[in-house]
Amino acid sequence: MNSSFDWGLLPTFLAALDRGSLLGAAKQLGISQPTAGRHIADLEAQLGKALFERTGRGLKATALALELAGPARAMQTGALALADRLLDTQSQQAGTVRLTASQPVACFLLPPILAQLRQALPAIQIELEVSNQVSNLLQREADIAVRMVRPEQASLVAKRIADVSLSACASAAYLARCGTPQQPADLLRHELVGYDQQDDMLRGFAALGHPVTREHFALRTDDLIAAWEAVRAGLGVGFAANYVIRTDPAVQRILPMLPLPSLPVWLTVHREIRNSARIRAVYDFLAQAIPVALEAPTAINMSLEAPHDKPGMV
Repeated sequence: MNSSFDWGLLPTFLAALDRGSLLGAAKQLGISQPTAGRHIADLEAQLGKALFERTGRGLKATALALELAGPARAMQTGALALADRLLDTQSQQAGTVRLTASQPVACFLLPPILAQLRQALPAIQIELEVSNQVSNLLQREADIAVRMVRPEQASLVAKRIADVSLSACASAAYLARCGTPQQPADLLRHELVGYDQQDDMLRGFAALGHPVTREHFALRTDDLIAAWEAVRAGLGVGFAANYVIRTDPAVQRILPMLPLPSLPVWLTVHREIRNSARIRAVYDFLAQAIPVALEAPTAINMSLEAPHDKPGMV
């Protein structure tokens, strides 16, 4: 190995390993694809061995790359934790916190909460990553995640802070035109809005004894905001979180007897950074504010103090 090894190339190595391509690594790191390619080539030159095989479908990790992945991730975690500690030393509750949440949470639930957070913690800026995928906190794509799925990684700390209730719903215009379903079986005679690739709704209908196929859905999309807007426009009956439904008085909840499961809300942070003052402040604020917001029957009207520094369509 070259004695002047450039440790700064490791983030590109890990991104390429995770994404499986130079383009994916470049997008994750916010650099150009040629720059990512040069980083990998420089790292391979310093090691004197290949880390990836170039294929028509992207990059295939070599045995050496897989062997180095663990130590490289440990170094990255340590470096990020050190950077956080240094920043906290300079300013206990100031700086940027990166938050990730699903589309409906980011678009309907969080905005009024974040407005209150800005008043309580004005020295903290928020970067909001809107994604329906489970963001990789291990790679620090986000500092805090609001998710309906509990993470499995041992290095992540998750707290269940609330539950999201779901309902069938339709616009008043649609119900006036097509009638209001009185029992679950009536849904089979209505226009439905549901998922495209996901099969959650198909399995839900089957559990009720009403096996349906994709063709029962007039509109299929995995974009949750597009599905909600389709319901609002009167395209058909959909399923949404109650906190989303209450944002539009023209959309009505229907079939209250329908046994839809509630979804847990998990607030997740990396174990190594949970004691960062600014991240902890945002974490504690969200842990207090989100349950209040979900219980509010109308617009959110919260009065929350800045926390002290201490350890369907959803």
